[in-house]
Amino acid sequence: MGSSFANYIMKRDDVCIVVLDDLTYASDLSRLDWTGKITFVKGDISDEDLVERLFRENAFDYVVNFAAETHVDRSIMDSRKFLKSNVIGVGVLLDAVRRHSVKRFHQISTDEVYGDTDFSSEESFDEMSPLRPSNPYSASKAAADMLCLSYYRTYGIPVTISRSVNNYGSKQNSEKFIPKAIECIKSGRAVPVYGSGENIRSWIHTSDHSRAVDLILRKGKVGEVYNISAGFEIRNIDVVRKLLEILGADESLIEYVEDRPGHDRRYSLDCSKISKLGFSAMISFDEGLRALALS
Repeated sequence: MGSSFANYIMKRDDVCIVVLDDLTYASDLSRLDWTGKITFVKGDISDEDLVERLFRENAFDYVVNFAAETHVDRSIMDSRKFLKSNVIGVGVLLDAVRRHSVKRFHQISTDEVYGDTDFSSEESFDEMSPLRPSNPYSASKAAADMLCLSYYRTYGIPVTISRSVNNYGSKQNSEKFIPKAIECIKSGRAVPVYGSGENIRSWIHTSDHSRAVDLILRKGKVGEVYNISAGFEIRNIDVVRKLLEILGADESLIEYVEDRPGHDRRYSLDCSKISKLGFSAMISFDEGLRALALS
């Protein structure tokens, strides 16, 4: 998602970007559009000396933190990397922002910090809903949100936070649900679906997510949290069925597997707050899913 945002911002003539990335297993430099004015630095956001040097050498106006360990299954197996990147790393960035003059620090969070609701519930989480994370990944992101807001209140750091629904788009790592399903279908392999596939998620294209973050940077109020969604929900099994139809395969490829521990049932966000800033998604899920599957 960070590379999508960098490429989106690079369409402007008045910006230059420094991208800091540790190039872990899920990273790929080919995702960045190098035609613009962009500097890439390999490194970890928890490296205090490196982060301080970058802040000293560059007069950053905005710092947008997309860096994170994000795969829930990996966090269940071993949470340590998630704590280092998603909590300690955020603290390192906030301390650097506190020492230097920066117009805005924006933290990319997730709808998973709210926990889940029942399948039959009509509840949607707004920005004031309590945080009830269900797994080590979402707990680490919730901790980062609290840390950011504490720095805003204690030090006056100009912080904003966005909590987005699930992202999809080109060049996403194949450990994620949609690219994994596409890869399996195209190769004729079974598509693994947790439990009965009834779990409900919302999805937003990375292009729309990038537009939303840009809007928050320009019009969002410091110290505030903004939910981001395209405004619809769909069961996991129905996402797979859509992909099977698009790619001309049948449902015999579906393989129901043992459910993930603590698997959240349904995510739903109230996004009226960012709607008041003028945001609405431009890419429908059916349109975006078809383009991705056929690419």
